[in-house]
Amino acid sequence: MIIIDNLQKSFGRNEVLKGINLNIRDGVITAILGPNGSGKTTLIKSILGMVIPGDGSIEMNGKGIHNNWKYRNQIGYLPQIARFPENLKVKELIRMIKDIRRTEGKEDPLAEMFDLKQAMDKPLRHLSGGTRQKVNILLAFMFESPNYILDEPTAGLDPLSLIRFKELLIAEKKNGKAILLTTHIVSLVEELADDVIFLLEGNIFFSGSVEELKSKYGGLKLEHSIANILSGQHV
Repeated sequence: MIIIDNLQKSFGRNEVLKGINLNIRDGVITAILGPNGSGKTTLIKSILGMVIPGDGSIEMNGKGIHNNWKYRNQIGYLPQIARFPENLKVKELIRMIKDIRRTEGKEDPLAEMFDLKQAMDKPLRHLSGGTRQKVNILLAFMFESPNYILDEPTAGLDPLSLIRFKELLIAEKKNGKAILLTTHIVSLVEELADDVIFLLEGNIFFSGSVEELKSKYGGLKLEHSIANILSGQHV
């Protein structure tokens, strides 16, 4: 579980996070939604230790993360854009990440799941965007971390890979993992998310289930409810 208490962050005079209180529960998929500039990226980077909050605290599995870099080994992170040396082969990249984490990963089942066996000897520069994303998924999940942070994880995936990715998320959820997901694919949230957090101008505008959000903001579909929020048509 990740517990965020009164998290605040400003860049100069720009208040990006204005006292965020949030529990990312074990065995639950939590979706963070919100328009560009709402604070989603800053929130994720704060959890990862890439941004130092101005105030507030973050606990992971009962321990504060401040001055405790080892906690990052408890996170499987899939960034929106992952950049690695283009000359590296996929198998070399996997070995490099293992060396950085100083632990062995279980990449073979994931390589099988996402049909990556034939890509292992190819340099990254020769891979399509969809294949790169499948490699990124493998890197995020191969250590069986207790917490996952996934930023736009389905970008470029073909239909079969998308189905398998959803199956992977459901399996990890059943295994008690805490999963934080950001995406602009509303149908993915509607299908998978247990908890929905809607950020607006650095505040939590809504926290609850998909059905509660739709009921409160007058949409038969989640995308309509979000549109109502953004247009100011609050029910």
